[in-house]
Amino acid sequence: MPRSAFPRRPFLPLLGVLALGAVLTACSQRSAGGFLNVAISTRGLRVVTDQRYGPDARNVLDVYAPPNARNAPVVLFVHGGSWQGGDKAIYRFVGDSLARAGYVTGVMNYRLAPQNRYPTFVQDTAAALRWLRDHAKTFGGDPDDLFVVGHSAGGFNAVEAVDNERWLREAGVPISAVRGVVGIAGPYSYDFRDFPSRVAFPEGSTPDQVMPDRHVRQDAPPHLLLVAANDTTVYPQNALNMEAALKKAGVPVTRTVLPRLNHITIVAALARPLTFLGGTRQQVIDFIEKHR
Repeated sequence: MPRSAFPRRPFLPLLGVLALGAVLTACSQRSAGGFLNVAISTRGLRVVTDQRYGPDARNVLDVYAPPNARNAPVVLFVHGGSWQGGDKAIYRFVGDSLARAGYVTGVMNYRLAPQNRYPTFVQDTAAALRWLRDHAKTFGGDPDDLFVVGHSAGGFNAVEAVDNERWLREAGVPISAVRGVVGIAGPYSYDFRDFPSRVAFPEGSTPDQVMPDRHVRQDAPPHLLLVAANDTTVYPQNALNMEAALKKAGVPVTRTVLPRLNHITIVAALARPLTFLGGTRQQVIDFIEKHR
């Protein structure tokens, strides 16, 4: 994933500067999320790592649960990385943030391109959601109060897994159990054949065959599409096209452009120490509380 430039802000707290640097690095190096996660303590949460939801080595997820949770909403977070990189360990800050908000949260890995092409990573998303639903009560979650949140390529996975009627059905997840989807800077509608990310899709395939905005079912749940005002990696037209497709199908959708944020800082702002960057965390929480 290319790095997105952002204005230098020398007045930021030192912790924020270090954390931002770590997130930028993590975008291209799977193991480099440590600096941001240094600012995060999961003390008091129930954390269970490397839970297997499928047979592949990448079919694992981590669960972050509030203490003494009872019938809490259950959230699956899907990382970005152009479908070719990324790792759940980088996003411990997401698990912490959403668990502190009161949600049983799964942070997943999925199989990567080019060895694994569409729809493999979408099927993994649906399978991970099935695992979370099956085990929700173990962590104090409500199995019929599910939300899927994804950033960048993970936003594509989240939206496609829920909106295309095929994937939840094949995974055995009742469509009524999914209450909402949040896409954060997702590439839902573009001609992948013109970009390096084409290696994530089958040879000879077309946007009509793979893009989520072409696959919207009329009974899909509400959507929140978050757009970074300064995103130069995923163009805003993706969210505009996705919004139009959802509205055409009669699906409730809110598209929100967050000022000052770029493709990386929009997900960094999910971290509790970095909410000063922008409104990502509050937008996600407000959406879940509205639709739970």
